[in-house]
Amino acid sequence: MGFLVQEPDIFIATETRNTYHRADPAFSYLFAFFLILTSLAWGIAYSPSLSAITKLMLMFVFVHFLFGSLFLSTLAYFFIGRLLGPGVAGLPGRRRQQGLFGPPGGTGRGDLLEFGYCFDVSIRAFFPTYILLYIVQYILMPFIGRHNAASTFFGNLLYLVAATYWTVITFLGYNALHFLHHTQLLLTPMAGWVSIWLVCTILGVNLPLYGMKWMFLGVQLKQ
Repeated sequence: MGFLVQEPDIFIATETRNTYHRADPAFSYLFAFFLILTSLAWGIAYSPSLSAITKLMLMFVFVHFLFGSLFLSTLAYFFIGRLLGPGVAGLPGRRRQQGLFGPPGGTGRGDLLEFGYCFDVSIRAFFPTYILLYIVQYILMPFIGRHNAASTFFGNLLYLVAATYWTVITFLGYNALHFLHHTQLLLTPMAGWVSIWLVCTILGVNLPLYGMKWMFLGVQLKQ
């Protein structure tokens, strides 16, 4: 059994029994519980009925969290392991140094990207997104959910911070594995996030208003 420890600004992947996967599901259960509480808060504020609140609860837990994490884990499992495992063609290889982001490389059976580890990274990367877009956005929604320049700027900035944080946590998770190469490529989406933020802010597109509609997709909102 392996475990993934998150320290300030760093992930440490520890291999035991030839695996980096953390078998303890307690974090996922606790996360799902807090999502239920969060969905109740959003539902009471913006849903017109008990049935709508129940749908929102199921949406938060099973679609946003579970399905979203499984989907991203599957993509990472099939693409990151293939592209970054032996190194990207045309790019020079690198030797990992002990104490930078993890222990030096080895050739044991554990030097394989596991789906369970990908899921661990996905749910931990989702956590700052949850804090910013499910809690902070809920608190600030009366101020950032308006059609004016200030609301658009700060609301879009909140989404930019959430997307950037998700990207960095994902990078740290895979960068902790000594047998993956060129993991810095996982930071490239940040250029896209900044571009989207800049374009939307200039055009006056308020991302929290669209984000809220996505959060309530399939769930009736109060008129």
